[in-house]
Amino acid sequence: MSMAAARRHLLSLSLPRRQPYPHLLRRLSSSSDTPPSDQTPPPSAIPTVSYAVKPKPPPPETTPADGESLHQTEFTREDIRYMKNMPQLSSVSYPKKVAPLPEDRVAEEGGDELEGERRRIESDTRAIRRVFRVSEKNEAEELPFPTLIKVDKKSSERAVFDLQDVIRRVKASAKRNFDETLEAHVNLGIDRRRSDLGVSGAVVLPHGTGKNVRVAVFAEGAAADEAKAAGADVVGGDELIEEIKTSGKINFDKCIATHSMMQRVTKIGRILRGLTPNAKKGTVTNNVGGAVQEAKQGLLDFRMKDAIVHVGLGKVSFTEEALQENVGAFVNALLLAKPAGLKKTSKYAGYVNSFHLCSTMGPGFAVSIQSLSRAADLYTKLHPK
Repeated sequence: MSMAAARRHLLSLSLPRRQPYPHLLRRLSSSSDTPPSDQTPPPSAIPTVSYAVKPKPPPPETTPADGESLHQTEFTREDIRYMKNMPQLSSVSYPKKVAPLPEDRVAEEGGDELEGERRRIESDTRAIRRVFRVSEKNEAEELPFPTLIKVDKKSSERAVFDLQDVIRRVKASAKRNFDETLEAHVNLGIDRRRSDLGVSGAVVLPHGTGKNVRVAVFAEGAAADEAKAAGADVVGGDELIEEIKTSGKINFDKCIATHSMMQRVTKIGRILRGLTPNAKKGTVTNNVGGAVQEAKQGLLDFRMKDAIVHVGLGKVSFTEEALQENVGAFVNALLLAKPAGLKKTSKYAGYVNSFHLCSTMGPGFAVSIQSLSRAADLYTKLHPK
């Protein structure tokens, strides 16, 4: 140990240690001893100072004073947000702002430039009218563009008329230079895909078809002589069949055959096509004379094609009564040819959807089912079987 360190150690042992802040330690101690007279007393407590309560400002008046409107009361957004019973402000209406029209603009600006432009356009328009010879009267009658024009549909397209009225209309519309035929177009309510519901038949019209019918008869022996006596145009047997088979041409409108000849007539069925004799139509029979007379009088064969039947029921030159009887005879035969598989309660419901009559080159008219039923009943009474 050095001399300096030894000296400092001796001094620390000889001098008494003094406590720092003796008055603070004395106050913190729990001893009740009075402080010595050589120390200063503690400072006295700070006195409490009280201030008067600041008065709150009065709430703003929500109702305007006399002579003052609500619009004059100034409220900020925060005031309105926290106010509970805010009075409803009266609505304020402002005049509508309308864009000035060209006429107003002319009146305001004097209209010198626009007036000159208008006169120039009118002069050009008058020059164009003179060049193309367009009068102001015709131009005024034209419709403005764009304009939608509704086409008036003819009332006769959907209207349904009585049979007698339709016949009168057809006769009035037939204006060609030849004697037109009264045609019937029947739309049947039959599924065209079902072959078992085909409609075909034949009927002798009371007043004929108005055509000169050429009749051919395939018969031999006494039947051939009977056919010639009845007025048949072509009569023959095997030689007639070979002639048609070789040439491939036919020169007759109706074809009748006996039962014995029918097997040989089938060889030329492709050439005859729709004229092939058929027992259902009454063209295959041993009563050749009666069949020839019926064919000459007006035997009408009809067959359904795509659920539609087209037939000719006489000439337009016939009387109205004659045409009505022909229509009644055809409707009666059409009802007799109704398929058995078509199950309906009524004779016409579900079978005859529509019935139209027209001339060869004229418009068609729909006929009511009630008038057709009366015509068929009248034909049945006049021609009982």
